[in-house]
Amino acid sequence: MEASIAAQRIGIVIVIPMREPSMSPTADGFVVDAEGWLPEVRQLRSPHVDARPIGTTIDLVVIHHISLPPGEFGGDSVERLFMGTLDATVHSAFEPLAGVRVSAHFLIRRDGSITQFAACGARSWHAGESRFLERDRCNDFSIGIELEGTGDIPYDADQYRALVRLIHSLERAYPLVWIAGHSDIAPGRKTDPGASFDWRRLHTDLGSGRLVRPF
Repeated sequence: MEASIAAQRIGIVIVIPMREPSMSPTADGFVVDAEGWLPEVRQLRSPHVDARPIGTTIDLVVIHHISLPPGEFGGDSVERLFMGTLDATVHSAFEPLAGVRVSAHFLIRRDGSITQFAACGARSWHAGESRFLERDRCNDFSIGIELEGTGDIPYDADQYRALVRLIHSLERAYPLVWIAGHSDIAPGRKTDPGASFDWRRLHTDLGSGRLVRPF
């Protein structure tokens, strides 16, 4: 398995369990259906998705940040971007986004509310040109989670709680091993989730034996 080979080359020993989608709710998680939708969270089905390569193992979570306009929270501009309905003429910051086709599997707002834009079994277009360990095209094997933020403003406690609950749910459904920031897989091109994201807090809240960030 590709993840095992990459782990061996950087000196990390891992065991990748095989899991079935979680069809029952738990105290700290969401239901994940057979396609990778979470019925308990808000859903907007983005057209900016396609099929993963056949036989792909989903083993990586990628953390991003986003705000539109930059530094402004709330509103529906991020949703419109992911749905392909953003009017690039209404704000100067949107002009470079004209015709851009991007999405993520999930968006976590400042209040911890979650919107899902793509089934986890599908490939959302969140990472762009990217490389994780010795594998290119991270969209193929990752789940992308956007946090509403800027990278220099601290994230809200509700966002960390929602992120932990979401990751725990995904871990029960998929053989996840790794976690990375967008800046880890696209260094020099991306900076998110930024200096204000508390990786130590996330790993503590996730609990021991959880996902590895090999950076």
